[in-house]
This record gives sequence, C-alpha cells and structure tokens, in this order.
Amino acid sequence: MKAFIQTLKNIWKIEDLRSRIITTLFFILIYRLGSFIVLPGIDPADLTNLQNQTQDGVLGLIDMFSGGAFSNASIFALGIMPYISASIVIQLLTIAVPYFQRLQREGESGRRRMNQITRMLTVLITLGQAPSYIANLSSQMGQTFPAFFWISSTIIMVAGTIFVMWLGERITEKGIGNGISLLIMMGIIARLPFALAAELQSKLEEQGGGLVVFLVEMVVLFLVFMATIALVQAVRRIPVQYAKRIVGNKQYGGVRQYIPLKVNAAGVMPIIFAQALMFIPVVIGNYGGDTMSGFAAAFADFTGFWYNFTFAIMIILFTYFYTAITINPTQMAEDMKKNGGFIPGIKPGRKTVEFLDSVMSRITLPGSIFLAFIAIMPAFAMMAGVNNQWSHFYGGTSLLIIVGVVLDTLQQIESHLLMRHYDGLMKSGRIKGRAGAAYSSI
Repeated sequence: MKAFIQTLKNIWKIEDLRSRIITTLFFILIYRLGSFIVLPGIDPADLTNLQNQTQDGVLGLIDMFSGGAFSNASIFALGIMPYISASIVIQLLTIAVPYFQRLQREGESGRRRMNQITRMLTVLITLGQAPSYIANLSSQMGQTFPAFFWISSTIIMVAGTIFVMWLGERITEKGIGNGISLLIMMGIIARLPFALAAELQSKLEEQGGGLVVFLVEMVVLFLVFMATIALVQAVRRIPVQYAKRIVGNKQYGGVRQYIPLKVNAAGVMPIIFAQALMFIPVVIGNYGGDTMSGFAAAFADFTGFWYNFTFAIMIILFTYFYTAITINPTQMAEDMKKNGGFIPGIKPGRKTVEFLDSVMSRITLPGSIFLAFIAIMPAFAMMAGVNNQWSHFYGGTSLLIIVGVVLDTLQQIESHLLMRHYDGLMKSGRIKGRAGAAYSSI
C-alpha cells in the first residue's frame, strides 16, 4: 500500500503526465455529461419504452457502448460507432484500392489524408443511422414527429458523433492516448454498477438462487477475467542470435535475444470491428422496432446461433487481418539482417520471412479462436440464468475492451515513470499492453 501511494506521488510529480491525466479526465467528464443531454423536443419522462427496449439483446449492447446515451435519446445517442464503422471501411479499402495503398505508404501526409476521408465517411454513415434512430424513437414513444424535428435531430446527432470523435482525438494527442477506445471503455464502465445491482437484486428474489449463486457467478467472472488478461498478454518468444562485431577496441553482439510475438497481436480491434458490423442488421431493421423480422430479427437475437456463429467467424477473420497489418515479417527480417542477427537454424532473407509468417499464422489461429470464444461467452451466461445486463461482462466485447484499454493505459503511465527513472507500477515486471499500430490508430 505504501509503494502504491508513493507511485501516485511520483505520477503527480511529473508535470507532463499530470497534465495529460487531468486533460483526459476533463474530456471524459464532458463526454459523460453529454450522454444525459436529451434531444430538443423530447420529454425524458416519455422514454420508458425506449429504455425498456434497450435492457437486453443487441440494443442493450449498443446502449452500453454509448454509456446509456442511446436509451436517453441523447445528443450523443449514436456514440462513436459510426466512426468505428467508417474506420472498418477505410481499413478494408487499403487492401483492395491502390489509391489507399499509396496513401498508406506516404507516411504522415498519407495518414492525415486517410483520417480526413474517415471523418467524411463518418458523417455519411451518421446521416444514414440518425433517421433510423429517430424512426425507432417515434415508434417507442408513440408520437409522430414533424419534419423540422427530423432534420434538426439528424443534424444534432451528426454533430454529436463528430464531437465525440473530436474528444477521442484530443485524448490521443493531449491526454494519455487511445482516446476512442478509452471513451468506449468509459461508456461500458458507466453501465457496470447498474448491471451489478440488477444481477444482485435478481438473485435475492425468491427464485433467484440467493447469495451463494451470486458468489459462484463472481468466481466464474474472476476466472474469465484472468483468462482474458492471459490472452491479451500471451507471447511466443523467437530466439535471435546476433553475430560478433568488433569496432575499434569494443565488441558488439554475440548474444542471444528474443522477439516477443503476441498470440493476439491485433488486440481488441477485431472484436470492436466485428461488433460494429453486427450492429448493421439492427440499423436496417430500424433499431429493433416493431417491424423487425427475418434477417434483422435473427441477428438481433443476442443468444441466437446465427448471431454468435457469424460474430465468432468475423472475429477470427479480423484477427488475421489486423495481425497482417500490425506484424510485417519482411520488415522484421530486414531489420535483423541489418543488425547482424539471425534466427538459429534459419537462413537470413526469404527463409526468415517464411519462418516468421508461419509462426504468426500458427499462433494467431488458437489466439483468434480463444478470442472468439470469450466474445460469445455472454450468450452462454444468459442461457445459464445470468441477468441480461450483467451477462455482457462475462467475457464478450465489454470485458475484452476493459482489460485491453486498462492495460494499455497503465503501460502509457508506466512508460512516463520509467522514462524519468521512477519505479514502474508493478515491481514484478513491466506491464504488457497490446501497443499495436492498428489499435493505436483507433
């Protein structure tokens, strides 16, 4: 405890780190306050049906991602998900369209241009989603809105999404990093106390099972939490031998080091992107309105087979996709060759590239399957009798995002401490975040 207090004092002593943390908290406060600002013309007392609609299923997950803004008919009702959807499209275009491939190779200038295109696409996606949200709001409230309300609310929600995106970018630049993901995590954490209270209340009811069942659920949740941390931090170490070099009177190299290849190099981005795509059928079906049926209804069923099967497959595919973006075996082989390094038993050059690519393919497969399994665990939890709201924290997108973002945030803080010769946050070793290029860009 004494060491922890001393670490907090060290954090406060570093002016730059203190400023970044305060800035981050300030922007998060603005985001949370905005989630309670209701659209002009809406009476909060009339939102009971909408709030009941978002108690479970995919709509409950959307509401959790927005920190309750969706069920509050807030100006931030659509949250950051349109930006995530736009990022998916742009990332996919970098594979198929030469123009985006060229931008990706142009460095900082190309990155700025791709960010501009992503923002413009975010506006277009939000313009498509806002009317669907208003249509569902009209259905749940039993009111017919005038044309002016449709136009003004659409403009406000577009502006709200752009503002949330701006907050995330400011946290990335002026705060402690990972702004967009940090906002998503804060929205999830904001729903945690309500979900826990609802689960405890359901277990204290006559047919709920009592405190014993509740404690068993907490133990299972702890085990899932530890398994998620293990997945995020698991690595495969590849030995690299460096040849001896003599420069002047000094000898360099001649030692063996290790390349840590992460089992889940893509971080939580595959699950965020897959979840964003799983929201599309709900958007098409007017966000779960009374007319939802067929395809949209099947993919709005959080415990349904086709929803979870498709979700798992998409996570596996996105994991391979983001691993390919994050890990470049060719560049790694070239760097080793330039520094006089080689993998024992493997020839430098093309053979090294093939070896690294083969290792990444083998370790990514079990990592992606494990990631997909954790992602669909809430469905099994609901089938076992866990409350709909609380089940989202039994693995799933919520737990993975919380674990991943917390580890990355702690790693950012620890890097500031170590850079100024203070002890890190943990004496047992450095915190292992994901710190992948694909993740950091979001």
